[in-house]
Amino acid sequence: MAAGEYKTVQKSAFDEYIINKSRFIGYASPVSTEEEALSFIKSIREKHRDATHNCYAYIIGENAGIMRYSDDGEPGGTAGMPMIEVLKNKGLVNVCVVVTRYFGGILLGAGGLVRAYSHSTVIAVKAACEVVMKPSVRMLCDVPYSLWDKVNYRLTSLPVLCESVSYSASVEATLLCETLNKDDIISKLTQLTDAKIEFLITDELYYPWKSENENGPDT
Repeated sequence: MAAGEYKTVQKSAFDEYIINKSRFIGYASPVSTEEEALSFIKSIREKHRDATHNCYAYIIGENAGIMRYSDDGEPGGTAGMPMIEVLKNKGLVNVCVVVTRYFGGILLGAGGLVRAYSHSTVIAVKAACEVVMKPSVRMLCDVPYSLWDKVNYRLTSLPVLCESVSYSASVEATLLCETLNKDDIISKLTQLTDAKIEFLITDELYYPWKSENENGPDT
């Protein structure tokens, strides 16, 4: 990944599976602070108060500066550590995973537990959708009515998302693009309109864009 980008999950989601009568439910969520991670863990624990175990793992910070995990009563090294290893191997940060287990009466053994918690983490992350967050900008564009059709058509071939359009004295369009593409987009639209288009940067943010071999954002 390029400098400033990081890989995480796009949304909160879950998936589950059953092995030897034990039910494993994997939850994953994007989090930006340790407080958010702890709040997410608390919410799952409250939801599954009757579960045998609620194990967790989370990594916070673009440089993975904070890593925490818990076996929650499972044999040491069989739950939290395998879960965090999955996140590390996938290069995920700003993510929290909780795996809830309802014991089914059949012991899985240390190896079985490692596989079960690893698999539960994998399916949770898959359900939550892995994305690459890229530095982006949101800008307001003011376009004369006579040029809007030309600009609107050109936008379809540029790496930009048109979020909204409003009509008043002129056409005002809110555009979102990767920061690294901003200058090129502004230059091309300025040239297209003979400098009759005006731009105002309104926000700088991270946004989940698709990979380079795909077009448009990951919506």
